Amino acid sequence: MKLKVTLIAAAVSSLILTGCNDSTNNADTHKIAPLEESALNQSPPPKVSKEMSEASKKVNLLFDKFFQEHLDRSPEFKTFLGLKEEYGKWNDLTPEFAQETHEINKRQLSELNKIDPAILDRPTQLNLRLAKRTLQQEIEAYKWRNHNYPVNQMFATHTGAASILISQHRIDNIRDAEAYISRLNRIPQYFAQLQDQLEENAKAGTTIPKFVFPYVIEDAQNLITGAPFDRKKDSPLFADFKGKVENLDISKEQKKSLIDKAKTALKDNTGPAYKTLIDYLQELEIRATTDDGAWKLADGSDFYNFRLGFYTSTDMTAEEIHRIGLEEVTRIHDEMREIMRKVKFEGKLKNFFEFMRTDQQFYYPTTEQGKTAYLEKATTIINTMKGRLDELFITKPRADLDVRAVEPFREKSAGKAFYLQPAADGSRPGIYYANLYNMDDMPSYQMEALAYHEGIPGHHMQLSITQELQDIPKFRKYGHYTAYTEGWGLYSEMVPKEMGLYQDPYSDFGRLAMELWRAGRLVVDTGIHTKKWTREQAIQYLMENTPNPEGDVIKAVERYIVLPGQATAYKIGMLKILQLREKAKKELGEKFDIRQFHNAVLANGPVPLDALEEIIDEWIANTRTPKVKLKG
Repeated sequence: MKLKVTLIAAAVSSLILTGCNDSTNNADTHKIAPLEESALNQSPPPKVSKEMSEASKKVNLLFDKFFQEHLDRSPEFKTFLGLKEEYGKWNDLTPEFAQETHEINKRQLSELNKIDPAILDRPTQLNLRLAKRTLQQEIEAYKWRNHNYPVNQMFATHTGAASILISQHRIDNIRDAEAYISRLNRIPQYFAQLQDQLEENAKAGTTIPKFVFPYVIEDAQNLITGAPFDRKKDSPLFADFKGKVENLDISKEQKKSLIDKAKTALKDNTGPAYKTLIDYLQELEIRATTDDGAWKLADGSDFYNFRLGFYTSTDMTAEEIHRIGLEEVTRIHDEMREIMRKVKFEGKLKNFFEFMRTDQQFYYPTTEQGKTAYLEKATTIINTMKGRLDELFITKPRADLDVRAVEPFREKSAGKAFYLQPAADGSRPGIYYANLYNMDDMPSYQMEALAYHEGIPGHHMQLSITQELQDIPKFRKYGHYTAYTEGWGLYSEMVPKEMGLYQDPYSDFGRLAMELWRAGRLVVDTGIHTKKWTREQAIQYLMENTPNPEGDVIKAVERYIVLPGQATAYKIGMLKILQLREKAKKELGEKFDIRQFHNAVLANGPVPLDALEEIIDEWIANTRTPKVKLKG
C-alpha cells in the first residue's frame, strides 16, 4: 500500500489499519444500540492576549486552507467525507500528480516554518508542530514513492475502487447515479495509471511478493463474475447499482435507463479494464520473487527505519523493538499458564495452544447460521460494554456503530477484522467488520477482545470522538498516528478486564492471545524486514508461540510483508499509554480518575506518542495543582 501521510490521508489509510475504506449494502449488518448523546467535554481555554488570539485564528485558518488544497485534489477523499464534489471521478495516480503534490507539501512547510510559535496560544502551537511534522514526513516519504505495493491482498487499488462505489458512493438522486456510471466508465484510465505505477515500481526494484498474486487476481475476477459479464447472478457492482437505483423515487423508465447505462459501462469499460489488469498481473507474477522483506528493496534498511519511525512515532530501532517483543511474549506466556491452571488443563503451553486451535467448542460452523450467530454475539458484547461506558469515560461519541461481515468478493484475502469510521456528515455509521470467510479463523474465545478493540471502547470511541471535536483543524480531525490509534485499540482490550469483564477464563485467554499476537508482531515484523526471515520462518514462529489457527497466522505474516513496520505500532502504542497511566496514578494518588485520564488521552485527537506524553504530563500537573485550564 502506498504510504500516505498528507494532511488529508489518514482517514482513508486507516486503515490503515484500523480498517479500510470498505463496506457494502449487501453485507450482513447488526445494529448496535445507540449511545446516549453527550456533549464533547471541552473546557474553556486559558486566557490569552487579543494579539495572540488573532494570530492563532489566522494560523488555524491557514491549516484549513492547506487541508482544502489537498482535499481539492482527491475526489476519493471527498467521497469518504460524504461530499459529492467530483463525484464521478477517481484520484490521479500519475507521477506528475505525485510530483505536484510533493511541491505543494514543500511550499506549505516553507510557509509554516515562517510562523513564530511564541505568538500563538498553546493549542495552536501543538497544531503547528503537528502540521510541520506531517508535512516533513510526507516530503521524506516522496523519496520512497516506489517502495510500495499499490496492489496487495490487504488494500488494493482495484478492489478499493469497488469498495468506494459499494460502501461510500451514495445514490440519492439521478445525478448521483450518473456519477456512479461515470466512475465505471473512467476505470480503464484509472487502472492504466495503476499499471504504470506498478511498472515504475518494478523498474525501481519493488515488485509485489509472489504470494500476493493469486489473492489479488482472484479478487479482481470476483468483481467481473456475474451479470452483465456472464449469465450468473448479478456481479457485486451491478447488484449494488441496481439496488441503490431501485430505492430512488423516480419513474420505472428512468430507473431502467440508468440501469441500462450502468450495464453498458460495466460491459464496455469496467469489465475490460479488470481483464487487462488481470493479464498484466499474471505477466508481472512471472517476475516476482519470494524474497519478502524490506531489505530486498533499494536502500531497504533506510526505508524500513523510516517506516518504523512513521508508524511508532518514536526513534526506536528495529533491534529494540525485536527485543521488547521477545520480552512481552515471555511475560504473556506466563500469564497464559495461569489460565491453564484455572481451567485444570494438563500439559504444556504448546499443548494448550493446540487444544484452543482445534476444539470445536471454540468455533462457530462456517454456515450462514454460524456467521449470523457470530455477528449477533459480537453485537451483544458491544452493547453490554456500551451500558458501562460511564465508568470509563466523560466524553462519548454520537455516531452509530454497525457490525458487518466482510463482503464475499474480498473476504478470502481481507484481514480478520477492521473498523471504518463514520462519515463526517452522519450519512454512514462507524462499521466494525468481521471476516467470516472461514469461521475456523475466528475463535469465539477472542470475540470479546476483538469487539472491544474494533468497536467500543476501542476504535469507534477514539475515531468518532476525534471526528466530532469542534476546536481542532481538519488536518488533525482526520489525521492519524498509528501508534496512538492502534495503541488505544489494544489498550481497550485490556481495560474491560479491570472492570470485571472476561468472566469466562477462556475469553480471558483470548484477551491474552490477542495481546500475545501483537507482541509476536514486534518479533516477526522486524525479523522479516531486518533479519531476513522467510515467510515460512515467520509463520513457524507464530505457530509455535501463539494459539492462533494456521490460516490466521498465514494471513498475518503475509500482511506484515506487504505493510513493513505497521504491525509494530500496536504494542508500542499500548505500552506508552500504560506507562503514562501508571505515571499519573503514582503522581496523583487519590486524585487519579480513570475517566479524566481517558478524556485527556482522547479529547485532543490523535497525536504522536511524544506529544501524548506532554499532554498527559500537563494534565497531571494541572490536576495536582490547577493553574491552567486544559481541554483534557
